[in-house]
Amino acid sequence: MKQIIASLIVMAISAALLPGCLKAQQSAAGNEVLIVYLSRTNNTKAIAGIIHKNVGGTLVALELEKPYPANYQATVQQVARENESGFLPPLKTKIDSIGKYDVVFVGFPTWGMQLPPPMKSFLNQYELAGKTVIPFNTNGGYGIGTSFETVKKLCPKSQVLEGYTMTGGSERDGKLLVIQGEKAVEAETEVRMWLKKINLLK
Repeated sequence: MKQIIASLIVMAISAALLPGCLKAQQSAAGNEVLIVYLSRTNNTKAIAGIIHKNVGGTLVALELEKPYPANYQATVQQVARENESGFLPPLKTKIDSIGKYDVVFVGFPTWGMQLPPPMKSFLNQYELAGKTVIPFNTNGGYGIGTSFETVKKLCPKSQVLEGYTMTGGSERDGKLLVIQGEKAVEAETEVRMWLKKINLLK
């Protein structure tokens, strides 16, 4: 009888502790995901937030030591010069212990039909060999250009999964944050379908 009572007590304690254990495991799994994004009009930021909501992990905005000009045309000209020369702008953002992450989402707008120089800086600065890298993008209606292919070229030792893209704002036309309201609801539906397709929806 004493053995039965003892067994029941152990089972009760285990049941009480189990939810906490499961929560800890989920949290640990979340820490393996890094979501890095570059966003000028906050549309890519909106997609990054949706991904974070659905997969967890660490969300990091990519910032430069010397930000781009507020003036759109001045930024376009600067980015064109950087792409032509291969200049990689220094990053203000620092990521500690990049090695602990197994999955790295990289989000960015399309600039000049290319991957923005700051994202090139990130992919050149951090060692992502052996990790799963997943690009996502917003653009003004002209698509991803060569950006996803550039991610693959800069991550030759990573597994680069199918990316996601959505039409966002067009700063040139004065359209800034458009992924909000009904558009944000549409984006969440699409992002969840994409995450499920690549087996990363928690």
